[in-house]
Amino acid sequence: MDQGSSCGSNSNCKSWIMYGLVTGAAIAAAAIGAAFSIRGGSGKFRSRVIGIIPARYASSRFEGKPLVHILGKPMIQRTWERAKLASTLDHVVVATDDEKIAECCRGFGADVIMTSESCRNGTERCNEALEKLEKKYDIVVNIQGDEPLIEPEIIDGIVKALQGAPDAVFSTAMTSLTPEDSTDPNRVKCIVDNHGYAIYFSRGLIPFNKSGKVNPNFPYLLHLGIQSYDSKFLKIYSELAPTPLQLEEDLEQLKVLENGYKMKVIKVDHHAHGVDTPEDVGKLEALMRERNLL
Repeated sequence: MDQGSSCGSNSNCKSWIMYGLVTGAAIAAAAIGAAFSIRGGSGKFRSRVIGIIPARYASSRFEGKPLVHILGKPMIQRTWERAKLASTLDHVVVATDDEKIAECCRGFGADVIMTSESCRNGTERCNEALEKLEKKYDIVVNIQGDEPLIEPEIIDGIVKALQGAPDAVFSTAMTSLTPEDSTDPNRVKCIVDNHGYAIYFSRGLIPFNKSGKVNPNFPYLLHLGIQSYDSKFLKIYSELAPTPLQLEEDLEQLKVLENGYKMKVIKVDHHAHGVDTPEDVGKLEALMRERNLL
């Protein structure tokens, strides 16, 4: 075909090219907007934020863990008190399926949402609690009840990270991994890309080099259990079927990555003091006395 007959003139050609570019950009923007509305959306900067502390009594490693006393206070009370100091949270509630935990939490002033025993993990418990709340929220922060020394600044950090990453539906935090934790399966390791998005989480050491030994010069990262979600995505998450890596590692955040969603990760300077076993209680209390955190 003659070039003149297809465009008419150079000016017409340029006009059609510009029209095509503008139209294509508009279509792309609409497609991205639709994807965001499905995958959590950017909303109004995701401004309404709730912190939920999921707690269950039954545990294979440490039954009744939320109620164990840490220097005279139930562990879940210490976690709740720390969470209440976060400036980004509009409200903090405890979500549990156990009346003993609920009674304890009401006793120190916490709002409690009763959830089903069928929740398979903390994320599903957070979703059920969110559905039962009358007020609507844009972001849900899942605050682990076994982190009684969680820093409010970390809570604020992951909230702001999710607010600033509209392509992500999930955010969490990491810190430096200590050599003594490198082989502990209760200490979850993570790796991230150059833009601060999660690549993988594992109970094993990652990355794992061919020598099979810990490299003292490599900056291994430890995952901190706290995480936040876009509230729309939280509902989607609970409807997704379990994934192979999630089941193999027993790490619920892997279901997010296996389904192609993006997760923003921030690096913080925090010495993790989670309570995973009864032996951890004495270690934590000794640390708190040392630092005068009574």
